Amino acid sequence: MPILIIAEKPSLGRNIAAAIGNLQKKNGYLEGEGYIVTWAFGHLFSLVDIEEYNPETAGKKARWSMKNLPCFPEQFRFELRRAENKTGDEGVAKQFATIKYLCNRADVDTVVNAGDADREGEIIVRLCIKNALGETPAKKLMRLWLPDQTPQTVRKALSEMQPETDYDLLAGEGFARTYIDWLYGVNLTRYATLRTGEFLRVGRVIVPIVRAIYDRDISIRNFVPGHYWAVTSRAETNGEVVELVSKNKFDEDKRADADALCAAYNTAGAKVLSVKSKQETLFAGKLYSLSKLQNVLGKKYKMSMGESLEIIQKLYEEGYLTYPRTNSEYLATAEQDKVRQILANCKKMGYPVTFKNSKSIFDDSKIESHSALTPTYKIPDKTKLSAKEMQVYSTVFRRFVAVFCEKPCLVSKSEIVIRVGDPENVGEDFTLKGVVMLEKGWTQYDDYTQKDKTLPKLEEGQNVNVAFEPEAKETTPPKHYTIETLNNYLKNPFKEEKANAAQNAADEDDAEEYKAVFEGLELGTEATRTGIIDNARKSAYIDLKKDVYTILPGGEYLIESLDRMKINMDKYKTAEVGKALKSVFHGKMTVDDSVALAKHEIAEIFDARDTDEDIGFVGEEIGNCPLCGKPMRRMRGFYGCSGYADGCKFSVNTKMCGKSITVAMLNALLTEGKTPMIDGFISKKGNRFAASLALVDGKISFVFPDRSGNAATSAPLPHENDGDPALPPGMEIPPEQ
Repeated sequence: MPILIIAEKPSLGRNIAAAIGNLQKKNGYLEGEGYIVTWAFGHLFSLVDIEEYNPETAGKKARWSMKNLPCFPEQFRFELRRAENKTGDEGVAKQFATIKYLCNRADVDTVVNAGDADREGEIIVRLCIKNALGETPAKKLMRLWLPDQTPQTVRKALSEMQPETDYDLLAGEGFARTYIDWLYGVNLTRYATLRTGEFLRVGRVIVPIVRAIYDRDISIRNFVPGHYWAVTSRAETNGEVVELVSKNKFDEDKRADADALCAAYNTAGAKVLSVKSKQETLFAGKLYSLSKLQNVLGKKYKMSMGESLEIIQKLYEEGYLTYPRTNSEYLATAEQDKVRQILANCKKMGYPVTFKNSKSIFDDSKIESHSALTPTYKIPDKTKLSAKEMQVYSTVFRRFVAVFCEKPCLVSKSEIVIRVGDPENVGEDFTLKGVVMLEKGWTQYDDYTQKDKTLPKLEEGQNVNVAFEPEAKETTPPKHYTIETLNNYLKNPFKEEKANAAQNAADEDDAEEYKAVFEGLELGTEATRTGIIDNARKSAYIDLKKDVYTILPGGEYLIESLDRMKINMDKYKTAEVGKALKSVFHGKMTVDDSVALAKHEIAEIFDARDTDEDIGFVGEEIGNCPLCGKPMRRMRGFYGCSGYADGCKFSVNTKMCGKSITVAMLNALLTEGKTPMIDGFISKKGNRFAASLALVDGKISFVFPDRSGNAATSAPLPHENDGDPALPPGMEIPPEQ
């Protein structure tokens, strides 16, 4: 009886079929040699929209409404993916019909899930099987787990398939993530959009990413340089400049103290305390995780994360690279034989490599699902790769060769300690360090970024000339996020950023980083982070030029609007959800329990409507027009009279001079003719002021208090609004936003 294999994508299906060999092409599948291979198109099923859970709006094209919010389904429902025009995707429907037919064929008793080897791929194919066979399938279900797509790996994996139930916890994590991101995305996107009248994409990962860039850019914008005095000496000894920079710094108004220290140091003189030099082995950098590879490609070739992932994915599908969406820089001990085969190929190509059974390379404790990204035994024809594909492949290949290079990289590390005065009283020890390359080793094949510093020729006990003097210095603002620094932040948002972290420090203790990843503290995952950042760019929240991210006006509006609405979507809340998902994966929490946590957080947002900042919801009636008596309604950007069609044009902006005009303020204006004093208006010159709003002859005016306490009224505030109050139609929220 033939075994049915359902691949996540057509490309994977073709690679599986090629590894089996002699399969005949049919309509939507291939068959032969005891196998049937078919495929999905990625996500064939998606969660239904909110309206489908409400009998009044199910099956209808309904406008977004607070009547449906918040929506907490008792049972989440999936449907076949729809095209953008919402009329259905004929290709999707046709392919699922093929999958359903094959699953129910009488001669098929085994169905194999060949989704990508991650939580997303796990549930993509599970949903196909469940919808084809029902809740209790009378078939044997197996899992095909592929670390790469080479024929050799596929054939080996086919002989080692495990029951699908062995991956139930991974599927649980995948479903929990899907449900939770849907709850946050559809509820809060609609809530924020109805509150502001502008479409705001709100999700548990996209918001903290945009906020990180927003916070950094605002701190740069508001940075005020500080001035201080440094104490330095650049005198010559034996014809060579010896630069000494003191750890002591003095505030701008402490010039006299800086002068005094310089005088004391110059009087005390300096002597070489010690000169040490030792030979050391410099190790290559670790193998690449996806984000670390994207860091290098972004920094060196200015590739966006989206562009680099597309190329890496293509090289994986063609069998040249291992599975890309990995968060590890280590290999599994079970892969040692496979690595030996790849190294044999490298040797045939002339590279001096040798197998190394090192804990810095093979470490099972630092692998969650997938090992580091490496080349496979399949070597591409360089003439058939594009320039950018070659850049990506060679970056991975060169790092692999560097890690297993048989020739060590030897350096001479020198250290000179110069003592000025007496450190116990008035004095200081200065340490000068330098590195001299002795044997290039792996640096001939991979990038070496450390710059050697040439040290002066000094001997122990030698006197050193000094000429300390104050040097005016200025503090520098924080730097914009780059692809590298943002990726590092997202992997562990609670780790302090290191300004000069050594990129290739193979002996760096990374236990903290892996602990954070395995606990779920990262923002997004290797599999989803690139897509979320791309969504933020497409939504005009952030910009990427070369490899530098900056906030855009749309991103500022998003973050500031969420702050006004008291919607707190910071890294702490996102990390809590991430920890819950990992608890599901480790069997410490059920899917329902993790979803309940998200429902509680979302319910609190809906319950915490702040009257002091409340500007209502689009379409909501608030009081009556003072001119015609008809209801006032909250529109996009303003409160307008519902009698607009009859000629009444009375309206009040929801924001004036940088200050939100709330429902409470509007009610006071409509009922009393005047608001209480409002602080926080910003003039065109940037000055902050306080004023009341008053109705004067049917128009809105500022009323200012004069110095004697009496009121003085400004000229009326002219404003017209003819915006369309229509809401955006229901929009599908991409996963894990």
